[in-house]
Amino acid sequence: MHGDRASDMRRTIEGMDRIQREKTTWRLRSRTLEAGARTLVMGVVNITPDSFSDGGTFLDPEKAVEQALKHLEEGADLIDLGAESTRPGSQAGGAEGADAPAVSADEEQARLLPVLQGLLAARPDAVVSADTYKAATARVAVKAGAEIVNDVSGFAWDKEMAKVCAEFRCGVVLMHTRGRPEAWRTQPTLPADELMAAVRAGLEASVEAATAAGVAREAIVLDPGYGFGKRFDENYTLLARQAELLTLGRPLLAGVSRKSFLGHTLATLHGGVTARAVERETASIAALVAAILQGTSIVRVHAVRPAVEAARIADAVLAARS
Repeated sequence: MHGDRASDMRRTIEGMDRIQREKTTWRLRSRTLEAGARTLVMGVVNITPDSFSDGGTFLDPEKAVEQALKHLEEGADLIDLGAESTRPGSQAGGAEGADAPAVSADEEQARLLPVLQGLLAARPDAVVSADTYKAATARVAVKAGAEIVNDVSGFAWDKEMAKVCAEFRCGVVLMHTRGRPEAWRTQPTLPADELMAAVRAGLEASVEAATAAGVAREAIVLDPGYGFGKRFDENYTLLARQAELLTLGRPLLAGVSRKSFLGHTLATLHGGVTARAVERETASIAALVAAILQGTSIVRVHAVRPAVEAARIADAVLAARS
């Protein structure tokens, strides 16, 4: 009996070791970051009128720059600027077969560029990511100083995106997205194994598209895409099994902050009503820690200081494993 228990414990410890993230270099446009040594925190600034989390709050460029600077003061390693909402039900990316997305590249750039330029004027050392799926916007943003292009479609919605990122040798975040936002609420739920297979296959396809266009593997970070085409409980399956994606060989980024699946789970504590985005901060921290313990190297958050503190504790747990 004691021998069986010892064998079970060894297998458990070996399994924990396998999910340990590795230290690796993330190559950006003009510099590199070390991923995996500690969790990197990416602070979000939504320059949109309709974001699910804080739509309209930072549409004014001055307020957006102030928020980005606040994130940096609170310990953010990177700033992610997004100028089009990709919330569930939105027309981001355009409906299947549509000629144009809901927000044009010109409008997106008019929102994004003043904030990007203002931030870099105030903090030239800031590492800025442009959250866009449009090649035209990516080109302009990188020329203006963005180090990273964060594409929620994983290079699937604009076939020119991979070429642009290869041309400018910037860092890229490739997210897995299942379908278009307008269809997310009606998609059928997938069994756990099918879900994980779909996420893996989608990320592999994105990596293949990127490298075929000339993007270096060292420039790539992968995002499982929490909430992006995943039904409520599917996100927990993904969170519990996220470490399986480490075998793809690139660092993982997790964006669980304020996501609706957290609010759905909290409904029983809110009179049966889904918790609002602003009521999901504690849940966001819980999910963030779970993601880090499952191999995440970078977390994308709306509230930076609590995330920095939580990541420090999760990193200490990971260090104790090794």
